[in-house]
Amino acid sequence: MMKAMIEVCREFFELTEEEKGESEGKHVLDPIRYGTSFNPSVDKILYWRDYLKIFQHPAFHSPSNPPSFREIALDYSKRTRGVMKEIVRGISESLGLEDKYIEKASNLENCLQIMIANLYPPCPQPELAMGLPAHSDHGLLTLLIQNDTVGLQVLHKDKWVNIYPIPNSFLANIGDHIEILSHGKYKSVLHQAVVNDRDVRISIALAHGPAADAAVSPAPMLLEDGQNPLAYRAMKYKEYVELQQSNKLDGKSCLEHIRNRGI
Repeated sequence: MMKAMIEVCREFFELTEEEKGESEGKHVLDPIRYGTSFNPSVDKILYWRDYLKIFQHPAFHSPSNPPSFREIALDYSKRTRGVMKEIVRGISESLGLEDKYIEKASNLENCLQIMIANLYPPCPQPELAMGLPAHSDHGLLTLLIQNDTVGLQVLHKDKWVNIYPIPNSFLANIGDHIEILSHGKYKSVLHQAVVNDRDVRISIALAHGPAADAAVSPAPMLLEDGQNPLAYRAMKYKEYVELQQSNKLDGKSCLEHIRNRGI
């Protein structure tokens, strides 16, 4: 299933520009968006990347081409939501919460699940380009698959570390909203994508967030004695996504935007 998903995304990127252009969205919350730069209105450069972003849940969307995309993506996204829920339950328990606390607080039955397929072609001058700049993901948990080309880096102890692909496996990234819900006990992961001059890299991320209208805030029972107020103010998830996607992608700037100062 993972290989099929990667292959059908490759087929999409191999379509003509006219065919891919049918999926070109206008707004960050459009359910299907094809493009290149993260945000052309604020980016000073175009990143060495093509992308396809598709809302998969609670309403399922798919490009019309390739014809097999819909069936493969529908099955893949449904299975991946099941994996996400199991991991989120484990995170709840690790925090000393009831196993379905995060699931209920985020209304995961109506979670906003977004597929982000990325194509990073060979770059003639990789030292001058980026696939994606350093950032953390919105949402609770991102589950990523990729082909066998190295390109993902994670910030660990102030150093960028290559993450080498493991076949037939998910890479799980903690998102900003787990950091919010856990009152900072879990930290969202800063990561970036680099490019090379030899090989095509394809990655497919499924970002899992709360329901679009859910306003997520830290779990009150995780506050330590005398700790007040909450470290983050509540914001509807769709507003958080729009805030992040409408500005320059820059580290954890969106998370910092809702942090209560002095905490």
